[in-house]
Amino acid sequence: MAGLSKILIANRGEIACRVIRTAHDMGYETVAVYSDADRNAPHVKLASEAIAIGPAAVGESYLKIENILAAIDASGADAVHPGYGFLSENAGFAEALKEKGITFIGPSPSAIHLMGNKAEAKRRMIDAGVPCIPGYEGEDQSDDHFIRAAEKIGFPVMVKAAAGGGGRGMRLVKKPEKLEKALATARSEAENAFGSGELILEKAVIEPRHIEIQVFADNHGNVVHLGERDCSIQRRHQKVVEEAPSPAVSEELRQKMGAAAVAAAEAIDYSGAGTVEFLLSQDGSFYFLEMNTRLQVEHPVTECITGLDLVDWQIRVARNEKLPKSQEEITLNGHAIETRLYAEDPYKNFLPKVGTLLKWEPARGANRRNDHGLEDGFEVTPHYDAMIAKVITWGDTREDARQRMIHALGLTVDLGLVTNRQFLIDCVAHETFREGGATTAFIDTHFPKSALKRPEPSSEDLIIAAALQFLNTQHNLGSSTDGWDSSDAVMTPLVLKVEDDKSVYSVKQLAKNRLQITFGGESSDVEIFDLENSRVSYALNGYRKNARYAFDGPKLHLSTGSIQFACEEITLAPAGADGGAGDGRIVAPMNGRVISIMVKEGDTVSKGQTVAILEAMKMEHEITAKSDGTVKSVGARADDQVATRALLVELEHERAE
Repeated sequence: MAGLSKILIANRGEIACRVIRTAHDMGYETVAVYSDADRNAPHVKLASEAIAIGPAAVGESYLKIENILAAIDASGADAVHPGYGFLSENAGFAEALKEKGITFIGPSPSAIHLMGNKAEAKRRMIDAGVPCIPGYEGEDQSDDHFIRAAEKIGFPVMVKAAAGGGGRGMRLVKKPEKLEKALATARSEAENAFGSGELILEKAVIEPRHIEIQVFADNHGNVVHLGERDCSIQRRHQKVVEEAPSPAVSEELRQKMGAAAVAAAEAIDYSGAGTVEFLLSQDGSFYFLEMNTRLQVEHPVTECITGLDLVDWQIRVARNEKLPKSQEEITLNGHAIETRLYAEDPYKNFLPKVGTLLKWEPARGANRRNDHGLEDGFEVTPHYDAMIAKVITWGDTREDARQRMIHALGLTVDLGLVTNRQFLIDCVAHETFREGGATTAFIDTHFPKSALKRPEPSSEDLIIAAALQFLNTQHNLGSSTDGWDSSDAVMTPLVLKVEDDKSVYSVKQLAKNRLQITFGGESSDVEIFDLENSRVSYALNGYRKNARYAFDGPKLHLSTGSIQFACEEITLAPAGADGGAGDGRIVAPMNGRVISIMVKEGDTVSKGQTVAILEAMKMEHEITAKSDGTVKSVGARADDQVATRALLVELEHERAE
């Protein structure tokens, strides 16, 4: 086998950066690939060289095999690391590399093919004696057959896409009358995400834990496991918080699950890094869920408790070396937690959000790690997954790791974007998580949509925002001169808008760095000590604190430590500038592709009815009517690419006589 010299990373973002760093540490040249949207992305700058592969859309760039193969030819790369997602579990891509004599840093095409289809994977695991959930994974894909199978299995059931992962094409069905719609939506989402609408059914295990075992195998018959990860905290069947080891897994159970995972890998003659995922029921029984034939997003927590570099191991296996350690030599030490930072709004049903990252600064310190591909000015677009970074902490005990995570998330600066950072803090700080009791029902139980309310800034937060807006308006924050003189000491009105709420202030500048701000009939003394690199140190009525801020035109993004929010200074804005609410316009909440428009002109629509389905950031989103009405006009068609706030449907409300 020829030695490797140059590795092309067929991916983007944080995983591309993470692979590049290890490859460089091992002495390899690296090649990044990038779409038009990523031409200035950090992973492009970090690699030894980079090659453009097409437009922003994944189907025309990162998922287009011929474009990746052309980049390999142009660069002279002799190996490819696929990261996760995209082509990482595409057997056709692995086969194409094999035919070209290019080393694929991953398993064989046959193993990918076997495990890439949940139906075939489950059949193979049953034959290997791995515990599996009762279900249906047959060839008859008719709705009638699924309905009969579900009746035999018993409700509740899970509808799942046979291909792919990440929660796409997955629906929980509790009642028979809901099954037909679930089959249709799951099939549609699966076809759009994976190019296959094949489905399977499984008995729903109620409130289980999601436990996965990291396995590794070489080409010499050696297979080991590296312990488990608990990935139970999920939204939309996608993981949010992961930890290793699991607080629910004893040493005896770890050995049983590890043995089952190793058996699964041996059954398909596996090679490289893989993850065997199980559902752990409340009675201690566990069932095979799927096998991911790639590196996992959450692999850092395993690295933290084993002291191993899993990408290093992947490359060594690809070089046909034996595994660096035997099962007996692998030990688990301490505890690690990972949280996924998403560009999404948890308070609007986790809706993905696009935007510009004005200021990015990950938390630093001992036993803290940040995997990301971000920098100031980074554009989050609708073309890719909403996950933008991972925050990892670890320590001797679980409580050490948990407390460090809360602190690290609090110090993370992600100004300019709407993210789930505060929600992550709330999850990790929650009593149930602290006690190690989180199951897959954690978010639905403790953070239900009906009770999940956006944190509101306090009067102190708003006063600091008013101070920064005043200084920026009057004296251009960040300039070399502040322009202040004693003649400015007059009361100045200031109106701020946060979301839909407005508040009115009176501001007097008493000295160069001192303001008197009146709000709600009370006056406060604000003294500014430092304004540098988006940092502000201030004293409010003598109490000194720090905050982070960034301006995007008239909009201020402020993080005070207790909350992060955005506000606009609208003192001179004309009345009625907000636009009419309840005008019947149903608009796109983000950039994306229209999957379907489900109404036509003249249709009668009820509040809550789905009128359109939009695909963005690799997920399908149902767009619903906010009120009753009649469809006046339709502004988009299936397959249209639409921008944020583009008109989809306009309703005409009944007028009172």
